[in-house]
Amino acid sequence: MSFTDQELITFAKHWSAQLPERSTEIESGRRLPPDIAKAFATGGLFHALVPVELGGSEVHPSTLVEIIKQVAMGDGSAGWNVMIGTTTGLLSASLPDEFAKQIYGDGPGVLSVGVTAPLGRAQAVDGGYTVSGRWPFGSGSQNAQWICGGSFIFDGDTQRMGKRGAPELHLMMFEREQVEIEDTWYVSGLCGTGSNHFSVTDQFVPAGRSVVLGGRASISRPLYQFPMLGLLALGVSSVSLGIGFKALEAFKQLAGSKTPTGAVKGLAERSQVQSIVGESTADLESAEAYIHKVIGQAYEMASQGERLSMETKASLRLAAVNATHRSVAAVDRLYQAAGGSSIYKNSVLQRCFRDIHVTTQHIMVASPIYEVVGRVNLGLDPRSLL
Repeated sequence: MSFTDQELITFAKHWSAQLPERSTEIESGRRLPPDIAKAFATGGLFHALVPVELGGSEVHPSTLVEIIKQVAMGDGSAGWNVMIGTTTGLLSASLPDEFAKQIYGDGPGVLSVGVTAPLGRAQAVDGGYTVSGRWPFGSGSQNAQWICGGSFIFDGDTQRMGKRGAPELHLMMFEREQVEIEDTWYVSGLCGTGSNHFSVTDQFVPAGRSVVLGGRASISRPLYQFPMLGLLALGVSSVSLGIGFKALEAFKQLAGSKTPTGAVKGLAERSQVQSIVGESTADLESAEAYIHKVIGQAYEMASQGERLSMETKASLRLAAVNATHRSVAAVDRLYQAAGGSSIYKNSVLQRCFRDIHVTTQHIMVASPIYEVVGRVNLGLDPRSLL
């Protein structure tokens, strides 16, 4: 069952309003509760990027950003789970028809998650591969039916090389029953993402039930001309934006009701606080606008049948890393301005502060991306840094 872009945005806004009352449960449980994951699945969020032929919604990339941002405004960990589920769904456009239908064809109730890091070893055997490996950061894996892990391919003792001379890297798709999930997610922020380590040992994956990382999708429509890692980066930054906007609203509510100890004027009446709110609003709004600008340019290019240029892909990555780091700056500023009120466990600001600083640790929006984009903008080859 497909949903329109607006239906999915409306659904995400509905959950944005419902999630705060369950944030304590999400954080203490260290995972997304199964009933929420099921609601997100049946509501179409996890199939937002799945092709329409498979019952997906195939949304505009700007809609993806808005969906994830809205859910993250309700709860950062829930937004992260949506981000992982939606972006992993992109694999549906690259799998052979047989496996795309097997995994995604049963409708929006299916959740796939995974990790791109090449920490698995896939040994070629008759009919497919035997895979072993262990991956960290398996967000949402407890609620998933399918879990993928990046794996290098070996023919006997020889590592298989791709067309460009680099080792061939596949995302191997495992059934949930093939995977062991370890209880390792004890962290400072985004505690409710359930990002435990997971592992497989000598598990068989049939030929075709994997996707070459960095390969082109088998569908030529505009959405699938966007690089998978570029959309993943935009998804991570959308979580950051959602947390940033959540912190801004929480601070405005606090400032309107708090009079600091020993002061006559309320917090909101202080000129420094007013400047902080203005600067933080500008950071968040401008970062979001830049994301939608570069997405629009890339989508127009793809709609005209053009392949996205290196410069366009770099702009997508720059918009993503900028949004995350502008969101962090806003949250840090607001957290400090709130004074002692922000350190209590019942403070929304302390949760935003912890969560936002975990988003910065994702490799897709880490500071070195600025250097990679700078190399592209200077006409240099960025691959030496990747």
